[in-house]
Amino acid sequence: MNKGDLIEAVSGETGLSRNDATRAVDSVITAITRALKEGAQVSLVGFGTFVVKKRAARTGRNPRTGEAIEIRESRVPGFRAGKALKDAVN
Repeated sequence: MNKGDLIEAVSGETGLSRNDATRAVDSVITAITRALKEGAQVSLVGFGTFVVKKRAARTGRNPRTGEAIEIRESRVPGFRAGKALKDAVN
């Protein structure tokens, strides 16, 4: 499922027009992104939790030359599935 498929599903489930469903999906994505950018976590009970994780600095290798390179520390988004989502998938 891609974003277009998700918009179609939201439109079908809610009876919203495609334009309204697009705005709704975009708003949810924007809100989650903004919260993660500020360092907060987003918990959706029964679905899961979006969190920001820190990836430590490390030494990597250039695959072309084999030369060692330093990779700086970074923040990456993560997702932990909730129990209801895990149960639905299994």
